[in-house]
Amino acid sequence: MDPQEPILPLRAHHGMCLCYFRGAGYSTAFTTNMAAIKKQTEANPLVRVIDHTDVLCGCCPNNRNGRCRSAEKVLAYDRQVLLRCGIPAGTVLRFKTFEEQIRRRILLPGRRAEICGDCQWNDLCGGR
Repeated sequence: MDPQEPILPLRAHHGMCLCYFRGAGYSTAFTTNMAAIKKQTEANPLVRVIDHTDVLCGCCPNNRNGRCRSAEKVLAYDRQVLLRCGIPAGTVLRFKTFEEQIRRRILLPGRRAEICGDCQWNDLCGGR
């Protein structure tokens, strides 16, 4: 890792959201930001996998002064992703490595809905 390379802070469960993102969201600002972050992750940056507000949360209407109105619910999502991927919060790794862990340990075995099946965006993820 290049010590000069920027590190993108990313909520653990947002790794799953990015796998399914197709241009829909809370608002135009949110969707535009999400699309920009998705494009950024396609370049395989370093990410710090966290369990609190991140770069995607900045344009979310549920973000109130850096705190999510659904904090307990999304923290549970984050903790499940971290647990199932076997990484502690704060881990720095390449996005594609994180994405592969999500796919292999959560998405391919059909476990996504166990983590976030109660999310309002569940239907965008195929409801599975």
